[in-house]
Amino acid sequence: MEHKYDYFKRDISWLSFNYRVLLEALDERLPLYERINFIAIYSSNLEEFYKVRVADHKAVASGVTRSDEESVSSARRLVEDINQEVTRQLSDRVRIYEEKIIPALRKNHIIFYQSQYVEPFHRSFIKKFFKEEIFPYLQPVPVAKDRIISFLRDNRLYLAIRVYLKGDAKRVPSYFVMKQPYAKVPRFINLPPHGDNYYLMYLEDIIKANLSLIFPGYEVESSYSIKISRDADILIEDTANSADLVEQVKQKVKKRKIGAVCRFVHDRAMPQDFLDFLIDAFKIEREEIILGDHHLNLEDLSRLPNPNKKLRMIEKPKPIKLSCLDEKESIFSYVIRKDLLLYYPYHSFEHFIHFLYEAVHDPSTREIMLTQYRVAENSAVINTLIAAAQNGKKVTVFVELKARFDEENNLSTAEMMQAAGIKIIYSIPGLKVHAKVALVRRRGTNGKRAPSFAYISTGNFNEKTATQYADCGLFTCHKDIVNDLHNLFRTLQGKGKPTFKKLLVARFNLITKLNLLIDHEIELADQGKEGRIILKMNALQDPAMINRLYEASEHGVQIDLIVRGICCLIPNQPYSRNIRVTRIVDSFLEHARICYFGNNGKPKLFLGSPDWMRRNLYRRIEAVTPILDPDLRRSLINMLNIQLSDNQKACFVDENLQNIFKKRLPGKRSVRAQYVFAQSLDK
Repeated sequence: MEHKYDYFKRDISWLSFNYRVLLEALDERLPLYERINFIAIYSSNLEEFYKVRVADHKAVASGVTRSDEESVSSARRLVEDINQEVTRQLSDRVRIYEEKIIPALRKNHIIFYQSQYVEPFHRSFIKKFFKEEIFPYLQPVPVAKDRIISFLRDNRLYLAIRVYLKGDAKRVPSYFVMKQPYAKVPRFINLPPHGDNYYLMYLEDIIKANLSLIFPGYEVESSYSIKISRDADILIEDTANSADLVEQVKQKVKKRKIGAVCRFVHDRAMPQDFLDFLIDAFKIEREEIILGDHHLNLEDLSRLPNPNKKLRMIEKPKPIKLSCLDEKESIFSYVIRKDLLLYYPYHSFEHFIHFLYEAVHDPSTREIMLTQYRVAENSAVINTLIAAAQNGKKVTVFVELKARFDEENNLSTAEMMQAAGIKIIYSIPGLKVHAKVALVRRRGTNGKRAPSFAYISTGNFNEKTATQYADCGLFTCHKDIVNDLHNLFRTLQGKGKPTFKKLLVARFNLITKLNLLIDHEIELADQGKEGRIILKMNALQDPAMINRLYEASEHGVQIDLIVRGICCLIPNQPYSRNIRVTRIVDSFLEHARICYFGNNGKPKLFLGSPDWMRRNLYRRIEAVTPILDPDLRRSLINMLNIQLSDNQKACFVDENLQNIFKKRLPGKRSVRAQYVFAQSLDK
């Protein structure tokens, strides 16, 4: 019997995830500044969401074809739904910030002024600071309908100001906009302490308190913060050759800051007539107007100073350096004996750097091959590869130029590597390469065998994010995996279509293998045996794979999904009654992609780079490896079980996209998965 399956809308599901991020700011068990940082993360996430996803829908709604999956009318409705949900969330964000965070700071002797009003003992300081440190960088620009239009830069804070000429009996208002000098003066100003208290103030509030000095001869009636978010999703025609693609990236990245407006955010206290004037003057569409806090760009709260050094700070698990892999020991020797699985950020990313360092200095090393999607600035990985090339090793790096917001960094590092003698392969036309893989090819001497090494990871080769993202990386010298990975790099160089024995590679054999694994669990359930699937990923969106999970559920397969972000599968439906969706938001960003198939008591486990999104499964090169070592399989199963037992930071996602926190049952211990798992690795 066929069913009509339903799905959550991708972007509404994402908003549910981002709201879950915001809820961390309510957790009084966390250090206060960690709670504040979650507000910053929520705001930063939302900014990027509008600049990419909403901008894309707006382009479709305006008749610009960017997608063959969305009509003009559906795009318009979706933008309305998104704006409605974001406005709903704003009230909670304001409540959390104003009623929870600001009083908590005050309780800890940090007085964070929320308006231009200051205590009498600070007024002379504020005036002096304004005159000396801020005033020289301010430049009010008049705004007049159809006559004087100032260009508002992307994601910059402006003050919109309304003034009246003193003595003007007709009371004709004049309007100005003034960009905050963010590059010259910090957003948050430390004021002199008083008694037991420390004091902080927003830069814009200091400006507001002194506007009369900027507009002599005028009565300053009011001022409000505004900002513009612009379309950042640059379209690259990547069917051209590498040289043309590089030039495209260089030119189009420059235009990102002048993209089409995708939202106009204003202080929610702004009167309607003031807002109407600005809308007309800047030719803002009504659907682009979004209510904001009194203070915008709250992503800046990640840099909020902490003047009270006695305040408990963020306490995250420290990265573990494995004693078997310290600088005196050889990772190569270890991996020849046994596969190695590292969990970041619980394990130190320095082990991977050490792995590359060994390859540089090993006389048997023939070639180092690696994919670059997102790397840190001044990357230790890139510097080590350059050292390898300078040491006479052959080094080949595939650079994905189309990694959004990393185009410039990827291009500059690629040019630096190329200058050092590294062979650079640029983006494949029509595809993104999202696989996170490295290969060290070795050649034996004097008749001795020198095994090569493969590394397959769920995360980027980025030492900065490796301290923030929870990922896994497998080192192995298994011959089939090494050969498969070499074949994959040959494919990236345009040298034919490969076959793979062990690796699962998107656009080749990944979908086929996943379907066979799901089919097997369905067969087991049909035979009265246990059918079991656990999937951990960042996003689940592809309808075809969701349908397979619905189908498996209907056959009685028990399915647990650990999905951090987008999840378009709807639980608690007749066709999904055996599926549970868990979301974990905690100190580290859950980023690993792991698949578990019960296989009648002989579990099969896989890890790799793809989420189950259309783009990952059909339009990218992704790599997944089986976990062949039984000890490592048990380790991954332990991690999955710990995450499923989390009753502190985990929640179920219900059929209404609500985040329903899991409760600790009587007699059960408290489990905060990230910290329990870190402790298990440190034993």
